[in-house]
Amino acid sequence: MPLYDKILILTGAGMSAESGLSTFRDKDGIWSQYNYEEVATPEGYAADPERCLEFYNKRRVMHRDIEPNQAHKALARLEAEYPGEVIIVTQNIDRLHEEGGSKRVIHMHGRIDQALCQSCGQTYDISYKTLNVDSVCPACKCQGQQRPNVVWFGEIPYFLDEIQKELVSCFLFLSIGTSGSVYPAAGFVNLARKAGAHTVELNLEPSDGAVQFHEAHQGKATEIVPAYVDRLMYEAAIARKEVVQ
Repeated sequence: MPLYDKILILTGAGMSAESGLSTFRDKDGIWSQYNYEEVATPEGYAADPERCLEFYNKRRVMHRDIEPNQAHKALARLEAEYPGEVIIVTQNIDRLHEEGGSKRVIHMHGRIDQALCQSCGQTYDISYKTLNVDSVCPACKCQGQQRPNVVWFGEIPYFLDEIQKELVSCFLFLSIGTSGSVYPAAGFVNLARKAGAHTVELNLEPSDGAVQFHEAHQGKATEIVPAYVDRLMYEAAIARKEVVQ
């Protein structure tokens, strides 16, 4: 397996769970408490924008008080110290990767700390402020057409062309904390593997697509991610003859 080439990392809700954010599809996850059709679809927003915005306002308050965990920090260390490229593609809408120190992060499902104007298409930062039916776009001054900059069910994720380009050119594909049941992300392992990448899953338990990976390791993200990063850095050090075997 070549060293110093590109590592592409896909992260999901399990990456942020130990920071205190609920996952979606677990028994006690978010979708066990809410009907996603009402709060996470264009149709739900159109039917009752106030209810939809309130759902995200509550989640935004939760996001404000969380901090990156050791798994986020380990990936930031990998990016900073590894001699090759490290790119994170996240399905999460939080900013924990950035707050943990990562620089190259692709948010394929958008960001909860941003709003999207449905009139002019402008996205803009709102941090952890409240978004309501009277909010005004700072670009076009449109009122009442503001929504979270989050990809909803039935919508196309962001940056798919860029992600595919990175997938077919990486030598190592890591999937961390994902259910393996949501497409197109669930199909990334096959794209990377067909292009010749070594594929590894790090998850609390085997995902729906665990058998498609060359390696699968189970455990808490805060334990197995730092350990795997240590392994990668050790292998890189050996290749540079910095470590005596």
